[in-house]
Amino acid sequence: MNGLGTDGGGSTHNTVSSTHNTVSGDAVIVGPLLMAQHIEGIQLPPPPPDVPPSQGPMPSRVFVNRTKELADLRDAALSLAAGPEPGVVLVVGVGGVGKTQLVAQAVRRELHRLFPDGQLYVDLADHRRDGAVDLAAVLGEFLRALRVHKDYVPGGLAERTALFRSVAATLRLLVKVDNVQHAPEVRALVPPRGLLVATGRRVLPSLLMDGAVLIDVAPLDGAAGTELVRRWHADADEGTAADVVRLCAGHPLALRAALEWLAARPQLTLDDVVRDLTAGRYGTGDDGVREATGMAMGAGGGTEEGGVGEAVDSVLDSVVAGVSGHTRHLYDLLGVLPGTTATADLLTAVGATGVDEGLGELLSCRLAVLVESSDRPRRYRLHDVVRAHARLRARALPEERRRAVLRLVVDFYADAAAHGDALVLGDRFRIQPPPVRPLSELAARGTLFTGRADALEWLDAERVNFRAVIRVAADEGWYEEVWRLCESLWALYHSRKHLADCVESGLLGIEAAQHQARPDVEIRMRNQVARAAYELGDLDRAESQLDAAADLLGLAGDPRLSGVVQESRGLIALARGRSEESPGAARERAEEARQLFERALAANRAVPDPHGIVVQSYNVAQALVAGERWADALDVLDEAAETARTTGDEPMLPRIDLVRAHAFAGLGSLDRAVAAAGAAADAAAGLKQFAKLDQALELLTALADRAEDRPLRAACEEKLGALRRTMGLRPPAAPTA
Repeated sequence: MNGLGTDGGGSTHNTVSSTHNTVSGDAVIVGPLLMAQHIEGIQLPPPPPDVPPSQGPMPSRVFVNRTKELADLRDAALSLAAGPEPGVVLVVGVGGVGKTQLVAQAVRRELHRLFPDGQLYVDLADHRRDGAVDLAAVLGEFLRALRVHKDYVPGGLAERTALFRSVAATLRLLVKVDNVQHAPEVRALVPPRGLLVATGRRVLPSLLMDGAVLIDVAPLDGAAGTELVRRWHADADEGTAADVVRLCAGHPLALRAALEWLAARPQLTLDDVVRDLTAGRYGTGDDGVREATGMAMGAGGGTEEGGVGEAVDSVLDSVVAGVSGHTRHLYDLLGVLPGTTATADLLTAVGATGVDEGLGELLSCRLAVLVESSDRPRRYRLHDVVRAHARLRARALPEERRRAVLRLVVDFYADAAAHGDALVLGDRFRIQPPPVRPLSELAARGTLFTGRADALEWLDAERVNFRAVIRVAADEGWYEEVWRLCESLWALYHSRKHLADCVESGLLGIEAAQHQARPDVEIRMRNQVARAAYELGDLDRAESQLDAAADLLGLAGDPRLSGVVQESRGLIALARGRSEESPGAARERAEEARQLFERALAANRAVPDPHGIVVQSYNVAQALVAGERWADALDVLDEAAETARTTGDEPMLPRIDLVRAHAFAGLGSLDRAVAAAGAAADAAAGLKQFAKLDQALELLTALADRAEDRPLRAACEEKLGALRRTMGLRPPAAPTA
């Protein structure tokens, strides 16, 4: 939120009226032809490169003995791609058996030709919490990968689903999804024209009933495994190679880890590997740990899966025991970290030494992988089977040591989030003080991020880790860090519409505030949850949170807390008014909203907070517009615009002019309405507020139609179409004959 906790409010859906001689700023009333030419001259950003997305893990150069599975996957893809409906392939096998690599190989060899419009990828493990996947977040990532500008990505699941189907309607896409557990997760992500290939650890019968094709990936048999070992270790004796395969239970991940480890130790032979694995030299001796690792790998805990798990556990024990001491320390730290990825900056912050060398050794042993990412810092992760092994090792650490590491993790993210919030949202109202550590101290080299856009990308890239860190802080009783993180992450959640995350973290923030007896913090947390619920359309839940927050206002000293609550109540009243069928009831809702916004405005003036004054004046005008009090709205907008110009609050000017245009239109003064909407379009284009530019052009189109101004309407429609194409919104497919 800015000022009192808002980015300036939503779009105006009502019409307005008033009779003023001025319009806005330097806006000039011009003739229809000149305005049409002016709209034609608005400069749009260049469209993003028309390069199909190509997401997903890269295929390995060495891949053998999956001839049947590759053929089955190819045949299924060819058959499904030839049909009129999208298809689904389900690839099933124990953890780490090579399902993802099988898909990567099939894509590289043949499947990419069938889907020229791109490949999308997601690992649902990164989006799963309490057993459920945040499908809205997944679809948001897909939409951005398909070049939909972030300003055009809606907040709710239903809206994102509809937009994904619209944008992808004419595209032949391949969607690759790892770690599927439930059929609805698959159905929600199927592209309208294309193929979805899902990997998981168990069969989903309902998908097969839908027509999905099943491909089972078993561990390698003796012959296939031996061939793979001899590919990597050409001079290996066939019998010795077969022993390695047997000891690794034919598990490709275990084989790869063992042989990568051996390759880094030229003084050893394959016989040494066999001897050590046979003797269980590096075993933990903890049958419970081994059993748990086996269960983590398999789907149903059957005998074969348990055997594979024990074999992989033995290999991982051997590999970890053989790496250098600082690398082993790094591996154990990765087992403690609550998230799924780590950067060198984080690992350094929690006490790791020789981070670059250690990460290099983990990568060479195939214990860690480098995550594909467009953001600047490199991120590393353990394969889920390896992560399970590392976390089980971490259980053996002294509790005091484990908590000390977690505390360093939480402190790192709390300070980083605060710095990111400051860059993204600037000088907004915050309860927490600025972080003590400067941003430069959080990075091993350089800085974590520079500038607003870079900070927002960093926060977004760390979103899954933030979610895990907040939960850990709550579990450990570090309540101040919980609500600090929640307050800072509004910059991310609101900007990128991660509304489900906002609700989840906000509820933990409420509990943290209650533990600390901080009514001011609880009000802030409840308001954030309410705003997320409001944007999700759950007005009842939003009002419930605000009612609880209002009960605490008498215990909070800062008047801005009252302002944020009254503002949110006003937005809900406006939303309810838009759904009223009776004009009289709608006007009553508008008057209710106006009174609430007036209270928020008074709270801002009491501080005073110049930006909050502009925002709440704008909100008051929106309510006056909804109540058809056109002249009063224009008076308020004139004052708000003057304050915005005086204080340098230019981002609010397009919003003010949009409401002003509605007001003039309500009065019937179409020339002034067009001038105000034109001024809004100019300012929005200059500020790169593309959603506001879209609203201004759409309003101008409606005004031109109302005035029967065909040149202006044509210019607006052409510019609006160009803008939406630039923003990644493809026009619907032309009907076929």
